[in-house]
Amino acid sequence: MNIKALVFDMDGTLLYTLEDLADSVNFALDKCGLNKRSLEEIEKFVGNGVYKLIERAVGENFEKINECFEIFKKHYSKNSTNKTRPYNGAIETLKKLKDRGLKLAVLSNKPDFEVKKLSKLFFEDIFDISMGETENFPKKPDSKSLLYIVKAFNVSTRETIFIGDSEVDIQTANNAGIDCYSVSWGYKTKEFLVQNKAKIIFDNFDDLYKKIVSMI
Repeated sequence: MNIKALVFDMDGTLLYTLEDLADSVNFALDKCGLNKRSLEEIEKFVGNGVYKLIERAVGENFEKINECFEIFKKHYSKNSTNKTRPYNGAIETLKKLKDRGLKLAVLSNKPDFEVKKLSKLFFEDIFDISMGETENFPKKPDSKSLLYIVKAFNVSTRETIFIGDSEVDIQTANNAGIDCYSVSWGYKTKEFLVQNKAKIIFDNFDDLYKKIVSMI
């Protein structure tokens, strides 16, 4: 099997974004008169997009969801890069993979404009495609956006690998008929990933790089 394209999740896979997400969630909760959440709680809430994140953070106070969501969006749009940073080895590995001739994309459940902003800021022109949620491309685990990327790259699903840190990424890859590589440095534990049918799990970018190179 010759791999020609790689699609990466963003949060928890390439970028550590948890603290900025938590700060904006708690800002919104406070403005709505609700109790703030711990970093550990918010870590468990991420993975299905920002609306679901707010829905989980609000909990039983469901009547506050939309109000908190609007406050969160405004705050996060201005504060999404305060503490966010690439994981160690991410940029170097991506550059080496690109030099190998692989097509690279990032696919996130963040709003599309936020994905493009963070991609440009932290990764410049490394990615050929950066995509998030839009009206035409629903959130993962819907596979429409992933299959769109495969088609845009003019490769097959067998020539593509999806790389992420959560069960949502595993489900997305399965829905698209694409192999998924999971990483343990993100927001889900290795045990959780195994329970959610992760087949291959990497603990660092070096091992991930070596595996991919062996398949080119």
